[in-house]
Amino acid sequence: MHLHKLLFVSLSVVSFGIAGCNQQRDFNAQAQPSAPTTQTPSPAPVQSPEREPDVPYVPTPNEVVVRMLELAKVQKDDVLYDLGSGDGRIVITAAQKYGTRGTGIDINPERISEANANAQKAGVTDKVQFRQQDLFKTDLSDATVVTLYLLPDINVKLRPQLFRQLKPGTRIVSHDFDMGEWKPERVVQVQGPTRQHTLYYWVVPEEIPANLK
Repeated sequence: MHLHKLLFVSLSVVSFGIAGCNQQRDFNAQAQPSAPTTQTPSPAPVQSPEREPDVPYVPTPNEVVVRMLELAKVQKDDVLYDLGSGDGRIVITAAQKYGTRGTGIDINPERISEANANAQKAGVTDKVQFRQQDLFKTDLSDATVVTLYLLPDINVKLRPQLFRQLKPGTRIVSHDFDMGEWKPERVVQVQGPTRQHTLYYWVVPEEIPANLK
């Protein structure tokens, strides 16, 4: 074989090899994921709140949570709604302690995400759920117990909705704030870590008094 042909063949083989390596490297780069896929995905994307929360988030001390559930006489067959549920501790505690099914309502998506994580840690996701919702747009008709930690004006604004949606005999417990002219059946003081807390207890009557309609 002539020398110039031999050089041509050798250069062609080398060029083909380089091109092949480059193509393989480009393919591998495309095939490799851009980030690790071993992380646990979030249970749900965090949504934006519909509007600003009605009240600031202040967690209820655990001692008060337990007393609220005792005051409401929560049982396994109850359906508990916590309005302004925050990190979910009331419905989670009810599920752990009594086996109660519960729903937490909060307008803040960060609180909902936190509550879902807490329910997962507590192992009660089969009994509780959390909804990012405006409490004034929430259907409470299947509740047998409702717990609140809102503000006096929000409680009074919510009162017609409670009368309209809740069945007679439904128990309501409010932390620290009453409901205006609707007088509670019981008022209980609970000592927390830093201060004393007041709990108010009502039962939805068969007939709503005229002054409360």
